[in-house]
Amino acid sequence: MKKIYFDMDGTIADLYGVENWLPMLRAEDATPYRIAKPLVNITRFNVLCGLLRRQGYEIGVISWLSKESSKEYKKAVRAAKREWLKKYFPACGNEIHLVQYGTPKHSIVKAKGAILFDDEYKNGVSWERNGGEWINPTEKRIEKVLQSM
Repeated sequence: MKKIYFDMDGTIADLYGVENWLPMLRAEDATPYRIAKPLVNITRFNVLCGLLRRQGYEIGVISWLSKESSKEYKKAVRAAKREWLKKYFPACGNEIHLVQYGTPKHSIVKAKGAILFDDEYKNGVSWERNGGEWINPTEKRIEKVLQSM
């Protein structure tokens, strides 16, 4: 069974487009994770993910928490990210991994044979070294790639 994973921040969620996102994160304010706009067409993305799931693909999310955060803030970020996914991407699947900042994504799930959409170069290279396929959404439109599958 083929698996597809999506990063959130900078890949499907425009965290970096939220005004004052960095000062808010440093102040342990989870608001930017809740109010970030989607970076893809919501309807098209959900339809394509739904079609792929019916074809036997498993779809999930692997996303880092905020850097250098307290236990309480990690909990708040997890809640905000889950809320965002439920609101915008219900077709993303039930496999949602919200992990410590910097955790190698291939250590969370088996990368071999799986696809990772991630804007972070290091994550992509590491994923490929572990047998997966990396797609950089800054170079290829997510919806076009999904449609071609």
